[in-house]
Amino acid sequence: MKSTVTAEILATSKAIRESHLSRGTLVLIAALVMSVVPAYATFPGVNGRIAFQVQVTPDAHIQIYTVRPDGHSLHQITHFTDADAVRPDWSPDGRQILFEIDRDHPPFCGIASMNADGSNIVELTPAEFVCENDPHFTPDGARIVFDRFDGVDEAFWIMDITGNNRQRLGQCCADPTPSPNGEKFSYVAFQDEENFLTALYTANIDGSNPQPLTPFDFGVAVKQDWAPDGRHLVFTKNGIGHPPGISANIATIRPDGTGLQLLTHFQGGDVQALVGSYSPDGRWIVFRLEDHGRFGLYKMRPDGSHMRAILPLSDFRPRVIAWGAKPIEAEDEDEGK
Repeated sequence: MKSTVTAEILATSKAIRESHLSRGTLVLIAALVMSVVPAYATFPGVNGRIAFQVQVTPDAHIQIYTVRPDGHSLHQITHFTDADAVRPDWSPDGRQILFEIDRDHPPFCGIASMNADGSNIVELTPAEFVCENDPHFTPDGARIVFDRFDGVDEAFWIMDITGNNRQRLGQCCADPTPSPNGEKFSYVAFQDEENFLTALYTANIDGSNPQPLTPFDFGVAVKQDWAPDGRHLVFTKNGIGHPPGISANIATIRPDGTGLQLLTHFQGGDVQALVGSYSPDGRWIVFRLEDHGRFGLYKMRPDGSHMRAILPLSDFRPRVIAWGAKPIEAEDEDEGK
């Protein structure tokens, strides 16, 4: 019986995480269990490919794609027939991607790694009644910070890239994103799951000294990122819950909570901007634009200027967007300028 109950809790938690990312309003479900949601950061480097997840039809499994920053060379790199591949995160050198595999059996949410082209998938989560999700590389590429939920306890953890030497860090519940210098991580804290009250926080890399950067009524979306120089964070305000008539907009803030600046200024709820990440060179921010039921992959300068389409508005909906560095051996290619 305990295993059955745990399975139901973990499966429900997965549904809530997906609804947050799609801005759904599963109020009843959210009142029942803790939400478990995602994590990412951009490390300094030369601009490489952009990774994201897409569900092409309602009955299809979610898969991971990559594309060049000029919108060319769009590739689907995962091809699961019995699971969803979600929440990609690039290694600092741009050679590997961490991601999450979601199933309807143990492990319900598991962490895996693969090469940048989708080859050599290695699963790091044991087949237990557990949800391990939101994997994110530390700046040295040697460790992974992630969220873990076993049906009772939810907290951030850290492990090495083989899945060993695990340590509980504490704090909760979404986006444990290491800073570029590796001294801190940012995350999204939840005050009221039923009403989607969420705030942006930072903590020391060992989980100590949590500090709020925004109030909970900002409704911070579960995808946020550090600038490669560590001087700002970017996040989406009103990105969870989306009260009718209110648009999600992208903002930046300093790690001490000062210098809040809105980069987009959409109103009315029909047009939304939801952030993905900074580019590795720090000159761009990539995001999803939603415009009257159509979706596009866009980029803009860190001050909100020079907004440009990478993938124009269509029914193709990129989510959980992460911009990776170009591997050294590929730096002779013209990407991301």
